[in-house]
Amino acid sequence: MALYEHVFLARQDISQQQVESLVEQYKTLITEAGGTVGKVEYWGLKSIAYRINKNRKAHYVLMNIDSAYDAVAEMERLMRINEDVMRFMTIRVEELEEDQSAMMQKRDRDDRGGRGDRGPRGDRNDRGPRGDRGDRRPRREETRDEAPATPAPAAE
Repeated sequence: MALYEHVFLARQDISQQQVESLVEQYKTLITEAGGTVGKVEYWGLKSIAYRINKNRKAHYVLMNIDSAYDAVAEMERLMRINEDVMRFMTIRVEELEEDQSAMMQKRDRDDRGGRGDRGPRGDRNDRGPRGDRGDRRPRREETRDEAPATPAPAAE
């Protein structure tokens, strides 16, 4: 059997209970085929990068699967048919992570304060020698000091 990480996006207008029933439906499909579903993480209703079928948000779900390829292929076929599932992606991995995924760790961080560990911004009055913030072009006054170019004499 192979190990897979499977993420799917469900439409924004279905409830969280309907998303959980979708997860249960796919879990039973995998277990009936002899596989197991380890960790299931509901990441929540999140904004997506671009509209998909007039939806701007989606319910994200991660499933860790230990199963044969045929069961995963059947699950993906059913997801293509289901109108509530907008997108899905299955990746074969060498080992499954048992602890929280990066998305759940990001959600749990509530100790973000102000600027975090990036340090202070610095003094806004810290300007360069010309009083600017490091523009590459010289000021107009500096270019006027140069002698103007003289036109070449006309040839006869």
